[in-house]
Amino acid sequence: MKTRFCPSPTGLMHLGNVRTALFNYLAAMSQGGSFLLRIEDTDKTRSYTEYTDMMLEDLRWLNIAWQEGPETDGPNGPYWQSERQDIYNQYYGVLQEKELAYPCFCTEQQLALNRKLQRSSGKPPRYPRTCLKLSKEEIQAKLDDGEKATLRFKVPTDEMISFVDLVRGEQRFNGADIGDFIIRRADGSAPFMYSNAIDDSLMGVTHAFRGEDHLTNTPRQAMILKALDLPEVQYGHMSLIVGPDGSPLSKRHGSKSLQELRESGFLPGALLNYLTRLGHTLESQAFLNVDELGKQFNAKTFTKAAARFDEKQLLHWQKEAMLVLSFEELWPTLSDVVHKMVPESLRELFVETIQPNIVFAHEATFWAKVCFEDDFAYSHDQIAILKTASVEFFNAALTSIQENGCDYKALTAAIKSATGAKGKALFQPLRIALTGESHGPELNKVLTLLGKDRAIIRLDKALHGCV
Repeated sequence: MKTRFCPSPTGLMHLGNVRTALFNYLAAMSQGGSFLLRIEDTDKTRSYTEYTDMMLEDLRWLNIAWQEGPETDGPNGPYWQSERQDIYNQYYGVLQEKELAYPCFCTEQQLALNRKLQRSSGKPPRYPRTCLKLSKEEIQAKLDDGEKATLRFKVPTDEMISFVDLVRGEQRFNGADIGDFIIRRADGSAPFMYSNAIDDSLMGVTHAFRGEDHLTNTPRQAMILKALDLPEVQYGHMSLIVGPDGSPLSKRHGSKSLQELRESGFLPGALLNYLTRLGHTLESQAFLNVDELGKQFNAKTFTKAAARFDEKQLLHWQKEAMLVLSFEELWPTLSDVVHKMVPESLRELFVETIQPNIVFAHEATFWAKVCFEDDFAYSHDQIAILKTASVEFFNAALTSIQENGCDYKALTAAIKSATGAKGKALFQPLRIALTGESHGPELNKVLTLLGKDRAIIRLDKALHGCV
């Protein structure tokens, strides 16, 4: 199996791009195949080198590795479509020799008028084959007069084009319903329909997953390859990502480019785990690395319903991704403030303590200040909770710390013995007194981070300031 990802460098990678790349990569991995990257940059007015560079960087960050393509080369290059025009021209010649393609001189205004007339008479808009009737002499005369021509593929109107979609099963299209379509622009460049099909076939791509918006392209591409006696590709058309309201995913739904997601602190593992489960079912609900995701990929579990973007689910996988990071992976991502505040001897304990309580690395700064700064103020509700504790509560706590240091079991046992407090009545006032927060990391670890002197200062503050 060989799959591919073929982005156009006309903008930043977004979730739809990433999902397409990911599923093609996982499909290849699941079968021990190869994954090819091709840059479809034939749109000269919108394609920019910097977008290509950003795409490559994004894919590397996601741990999606290509075996053929830019920077890896291979036997089927070049891997930029802008460098493959001679190949496209060769096959244009073949189609014209077979009389399966013809030049079209119709202007956009003429075509728009034809479509309007067809719709008004209740007919589907199809090219009326105006230029198919031109003789060789008429064609040459128009070219000599400087008229620009596109090249159209002559669709067999008496054929039924059928194929088995890897996601949606058998598909059938009537050639008469398709109409002759453009395979060469007036400037000589190759549009997607043509170049994409030829490159997939020549590069040995066997399977390709793409959005369902490409489904109607497949019969056209199948006809091109059949006409050229080139191997066909098996396509699977995935449901598109939509917002919670069912409309196309956009910024108003919280959609961001991959670059924006990276800059806001999302981890590659979070995106991989979320997107693999978006419109596709896995047996395991555990966090999986990219190799494990490849082993569980199964094209038969694609859903045909729209894939609804759920930010809460993305955040869930972000938290799961954060939990599996080692100290060596997480510590360098924390802020300079954290690096300065946390003593070297306590760094591993600090990470172990706060890791279950953060979703993004930047949130560690908050907990560093909680543990190593003492200028916090209690909220009105927190003061009310502290007042529910007695003087004996904090006296017992202070005595225990002074005698036993940061022994958490001894501390809670002393408070319970002196006051009878247990459960919420024990732990809530103690947490607020020690951290200034009502919720947070395990108190036994926090107490060790605070140290004896800081714990005494905070307990004394709670005793004299609130009780």
